[in-house]
Amino acid sequence: MQNQLLLAVLRANQDSQFGQLHGFDRIGSYPDYLQAVPLCNYGYFSPYIERCRQGETAALFGPGQELLQFALTSGTTAPAKYIPVTRRFLEGYQRGWEIWGIKAISDHPDSYLRKILQVSGDPREQQTAGQLPCGAISGVLAEHQRYIVRRAYVTPAAVARIADAQDRYYTIMRFALSEDIGFISTANPSTVLALAQTAERHADRLIRDIHDGTLDVSPAIADGGRKAFRGRLRRNRPRARQLQQLLDQHGRLLPKHYWNLSFLAHWMGGTLGMYLAGLKDYFGPAPIRDIGLLASEGRISIPMEDNTPEGVLDLEANFYEFVPQDEYDRLEAPQDGDVLPDNLTVLQASQLEKGACYYLFLTNYAGLYRYNLGDLIRVNGHVGTTPLVEFLSKGSHSSSLTGEKLTEKQVVDSVRAVADQLAVALDSFIMVPQWDDPPHYRLYLALTEPLARQDLERLAQGIDHRLALANIEYESKRDSLRLGMLEVRQVPYHLLRDRDEQQIQLNQGRREQFKHRFLYNQPLDLD
Repeated sequence: MQNQLLLAVLRANQDSQFGQLHGFDRIGSYPDYLQAVPLCNYGYFSPYIERCRQGETAALFGPGQELLQFALTSGTTAPAKYIPVTRRFLEGYQRGWEIWGIKAISDHPDSYLRKILQVSGDPREQQTAGQLPCGAISGVLAEHQRYIVRRAYVTPAAVARIADAQDRYYTIMRFALSEDIGFISTANPSTVLALAQTAERHADRLIRDIHDGTLDVSPAIADGGRKAFRGRLRRNRPRARQLQQLLDQHGRLLPKHYWNLSFLAHWMGGTLGMYLAGLKDYFGPAPIRDIGLLASEGRISIPMEDNTPEGVLDLEANFYEFVPQDEYDRLEAPQDGDVLPDNLTVLQASQLEKGACYYLFLTNYAGLYRYNLGDLIRVNGHVGTTPLVEFLSKGSHSSSLTGEKLTEKQVVDSVRAVADQLAVALDSFIMVPQWDDPPHYRLYLALTEPLARQDLERLAQGIDHRLALANIEYESKRDSLRLGMLEVRQVPYHLLRDRDEQQIQLNQGRREQFKHRFLYNQPLDLD
């Protein structure tokens, strides 16, 4: 299936300028492909994508390949990338979502025919010179969703175009609190948590709005989108009375009080497990179905079970190649240049070993060929002959002061375990290297309640010990005194949230795929 897909993509675009330059018409096998195209970063495609943005679609695509728009990535530091969305690329992406949805709802039949709280980004943030829209891939998918599914969405599509995050969250919950929600679907669990916290903070306002049929915010929405709300803002006085009774009874208004969710649908992999404890407080024991490893560049995996981040490779959406982690990690700045070295070991999906970790490269109908996604995955097993994979981290989310190669996942797992052990209520945190004698790491904690000095010291010792257990190189460097003791400092609980918001605004306000970065590889002063 993978080799058939590869040849189909090459045949579809062999008459493009990129295809002609790389001799797609002469490629008849995977070994031919290896000789024709190098492993690439985004910069290799950037000139062709820019020409597509100007309306020259033949730069990347053959006749009959309809270019619909561009998906914008949401990196935390780099400028946005423009990923072409063709009709065939979108169809493959949607097919993966349909498989995911049919399996999830089959496993949770009580969610069938109930409302879906689906949160996506704005699909029309910009427009190219060629008059094509640019925006969030989640919004593009929602906009092209089948009508029967869109009917179940609890919020109008215009909600995605509300610029202010707090106004957007409030508006979502104004619609959602009136409804029987079967499941919540969004990429990032931090969004799910933010919605629950918004309803808790503004419970009185929301209950009043539901009672009166109003919306107590004036969100700025592009294209007069507020008109779409008018027919949906109906009075629901029985629901308002029910919510008020729940608030009076519990003293808080939480999702586990007012909804009977079948499941939550969001990412669980990598460092996002950090949010799971907070979700349980708000949502109770609702199971979680990971939505899969997906990006603006394509859907990679389809989870088939609850409460695990692993999923089977979506073999029909992309052609995959893999580079072993140890080889990739030895490279200097592998995502900085246009191409990667040609002496790397490259494997196909059929060659992956259980328990091994790899970096992922994609070829698909988005005009990307041997494209370095930068995602590190682990193979946890197979379903039939298809690898079962779990996302671990972005390659850049690691740090090495003295050769310890500390990963963000190791940091998150260690901090979370010790915080739970010591019953410390964490809001968020950031770990950064400090160039000192000896060098060491500094952990900035955003705490809901300040800690005494001795408690901070216990926390530092516990996390330092956990890191040594998780990473033998960290342990070795600590034992040899080449790496100093972890330092812990507490900061106001809102500081890191405000910093994340600033990062989102620097990236043109896109937050759908924004992930808080827990580990940095350069010093950062937050004092």
